[in-house]
Amino acid sequence: MQGTIIENLSGRKLSVLVVLLLTGLFVSFLVGGLIAPPPSNSQLILGTACLDTPNANGTPPGTDQWFYIRSPGKCQEVDTHKISDNARQIVYTFMMPSARDEQIFDYSRWQHSLIGVLQVDIIHHSEIVVPPSMKLTLDARLAYRNKDDPEDGWKHYTSSVVERNLECTIDKPREGHNYKCSTLSLFELGSLFHNYYLLNVRLPNDPKVNRDVGHVTDLWLVAINQNGGFTKVWVTLKTIYFPITLLILCWYWRRIHMLQRSPALLEYMLLGLGCALSLLNMPVEYLSLAFDLPFMLLLEDVRQGVFYAMLLSFWLVFAGEHLMEGDQKTSLKHYWRHLSAVGIGCLSLLFFDMCERGTQLRNPFYSIWATNLGAQFALSFIMVAAASAGIYLLFLFYMIWKVFINISVKRAVLPSMSSARRLHYEGVIYRFKFLMIATLICASLTVIGFILGQVSEGQWKWDQDIAIEMTSGFFTGVYGMWNIYTIALLCLYAPSHKQWPVEPSDSSVSEEIEFSRLPTEPNEMLSLTAFSRKTAID
Repeated sequence: MQGTIIENLSGRKLSVLVVLLLTGLFVSFLVGGLIAPPPSNSQLILGTACLDTPNANGTPPGTDQWFYIRSPGKCQEVDTHKISDNARQIVYTFMMPSARDEQIFDYSRWQHSLIGVLQVDIIHHSEIVVPPSMKLTLDARLAYRNKDDPEDGWKHYTSSVVERNLECTIDKPREGHNYKCSTLSLFELGSLFHNYYLLNVRLPNDPKVNRDVGHVTDLWLVAINQNGGFTKVWVTLKTIYFPITLLILCWYWRRIHMLQRSPALLEYMLLGLGCALSLLNMPVEYLSLAFDLPFMLLLEDVRQGVFYAMLLSFWLVFAGEHLMEGDQKTSLKHYWRHLSAVGIGCLSLLFFDMCERGTQLRNPFYSIWATNLGAQFALSFIMVAAASAGIYLLFLFYMIWKVFINISVKRAVLPSMSSARRLHYEGVIYRFKFLMIATLICASLTVIGFILGQVSEGQWKWDQDIAIEMTSGFFTGVYGMWNIYTIALLCLYAPSHKQWPVEPSDSSVSEEIEFSRLPTEPNEMLSLTAFSRKTAID
């Protein structure tokens, strides 16, 4: 009788395979923890206030003139603490990256993305009443240049007049003290294709807007980018895992087609999981080194969403296949209640991502967090997604617990079997339990990584004091765990072409009656699946 490799592989070979897989997992954690720098880097930049008047540069205020500080005559600096802010003829300029210790730095294309978060300093005056919540209108313009361009060779990238909800409070309203204001998500770039970026921000000179803002003194920009060293480590792992998983996937599907039957449901799910992982592993980040691809963040979210959907669906089917009774034939229709929850959650995340990062492909200054309704929708949606992930994990634990109970109850029939069959089933059950424990660990780390990733990405946008340190080792370790887990499933649940013998015994007749309900056609997990599906006989 044929089965899968996990059922027929010798203990020594299985031990060698497990050691190799655990070594790969251990190396993935070490690479992130010892070699890779932190995933992201932030830089706090104080905006330089430039006076935008005809006397300053010979042109009317509000024209397409770029203001920057590394060239003489391009910015007439003013002290915003002394000048009245009602003139609205001040341009705050930010050069990214900023110089440190008189050394000029530049961005690398390995740094992947750039996010800008704005902080506003408003000084308290007794004659000016600043409400706790107000609308702040900003005229923001973004430019870029490269190393080979002249100092004044700034090229227009994008511009927009945006509104943000600003909330300000003050503990002790004393003259000259600053309000404590919320941070504002300003822009997000999906690629860092150029070396230098310039941001000019104006408070529009229009009496209909910013009437309640008060005296703005300083604007601070927090520029957040992915570390180039982390990107190199991340892409290197993808470059290594991609051909390995692709070759194992092809080998697995070749062994399936060598059998004289159509593929079973679990085999199709394993194939889908391997394809989703191969899509995630594909190192398309190399293209961003040669081309400006602002959609890379959105593409990365879509690829990771496809893998999440396939992985969560596979776990449900994997556990559910061992809870069937008798000769029930299963298909995806049987799991429509379970899979619909996964599908709705993933489609909702996709819709949210398209509203946020999809719109930012056209306007990087757009943010769904800009309005109260959008911010509440986005924050509540992420909270619901995180809660759904936790509920899914509890439900998966429950299903796996039922599988263990199901197999333990039916294990009582083992003493009546022949020695070879009993030892075979005992070995298969032990290996299956080990794999299910690994599944629980993988599921737990995946859900934890998803929740922490959402919190880490949104903490600037939520403007909440959330102290979370996402280390590189956790990122690379979880990514390596996905690959190791999927590779193990493809290797261990591929059809085996070996035969396991059945010893002749006096109980062979009763055993034949006892297992008369087992399917005789080989399937994806013949021994254990058939054993777990066997209807209990009094």
